[in-house]
Amino acid sequence: MQIESIEIENYRVFRRAKLENLPRLVTLVGANGTGKSTLFDVFSFLKESLSQNVGRAVMRRGGLKELISRGSTGPLQISLKFRESGGRLATYEIAVGDRDGRIVVEREVLKFRRGQRGKPWHFVDFSCGKGTAITNESAYGDLGASEERAEYALDEPDILAIKGLGQFKEFRVVSEFRSLIESWQISDFHIAEARPSNEDGYSEHLSTRGDNVAQVAQYLYTYHRKQFDHILEVMASRVPGVEKVEAKPTEDGRLVLRFQDGSFKDPFIARYVSDGTIKIFAYLVLLHDPKPFPLLAVEEPENQLYPELLPELAEEFRAYARRGGQVFISTHSPDFLNALKLEEVYCLKKISGFTTISRAVDSENLRSLYEAGDLPGYLWKQGLFEGLNQ
Repeated sequence: MQIESIEIENYRVFRRAKLENLPRLVTLVGANGTGKSTLFDVFSFLKESLSQNVGRAVMRRGGLKELISRGSTGPLQISLKFRESGGRLATYEIAVGDRDGRIVVEREVLKFRRGQRGKPWHFVDFSCGKGTAITNESAYGDLGASEERAEYALDEPDILAIKGLGQFKEFRVVSEFRSLIESWQISDFHIAEARPSNEDGYSEHLSTRGDNVAQVAQYLYTYHRKQFDHILEVMASRVPGVEKVEAKPTEDGRLVLRFQDGSFKDPFIARYVSDGTIKIFAYLVLLHDPKPFPLLAVEEPENQLYPELLPELAEEFRAYARRGGQVFISTHSPDFLNALKLEEVYCLKKISGFTTISRAVDSENLRSLYEAGDLPGYLWKQGLFEGLNQ
């Protein structure tokens, strides 16, 4: 799945904002408080609404009054346009409000377009826990077919229909979309928790907080040795001072990582190396996952990292996106931006208390400077992104 556009209304600083023509690698820039973290929270909100329900996801954010944009009465609305695995354009829309003081899903629609001119089929169309769903999914590819629908009722009005119906095999399209959102990875990386240990066992994927990096390294070492060896090669070639990284299995089957610093005779066990070294190792473990997350969101990956590493890290993110995982990144680093294409950069700016979003490549001035050889990071540092939204 690749998200092509996102529309957000009445979600905190986003009274009405839209990201369009999204590439596989999307990078957000803007001053503090312009909503970069809030955009990532939109992804988290949708994921939590599935894993729990919409009411709980809203209450975790302080309630609807705190979540809806200041001065607005709602509803909160999110719309995603995306390409599913077969290449068809689809739209998912959700509107959240309250009825008699209770949080409800006022409208939820999942629709797929049929060709260039065909009328979309509404695979899901619900309001306040009741609605209809397609019952003849197998006929969707036949342009001469008509949709057949049946009525359904959910247990509560704050449950998403894609959650309720997505549990059943007969709703394959709905189930696939639900699984995609459940597989999103919104990183909340904490370096103190990411430091590898000698704990037993393994994990297939890095957690959102990075606290299982040793277990994922063990998994890659055991089942995907080629990827693991490549990670060690990258560490040794790119991290300043690190001449060699080796993985030593212990007698009881656990893995000990040892980092050789050129200034010292003996290597360091992983728990004694710098934060930056551990962080780049954790990112490489994440970005060389054999099964990329369909969506990966990472805030400010430059923190604790040596500036010269950032262009190469940006390329690692781009390679991950090419393998199938759409990537959203926020950054304040000119060094990171310098490794990007102008069409991969989106600028957030507050106007009258609310955020607007623009593509850097849509600015004629920025585009001409970029085509003349200036890099995005230098243009950002010079303040030339200012006024882009006006």
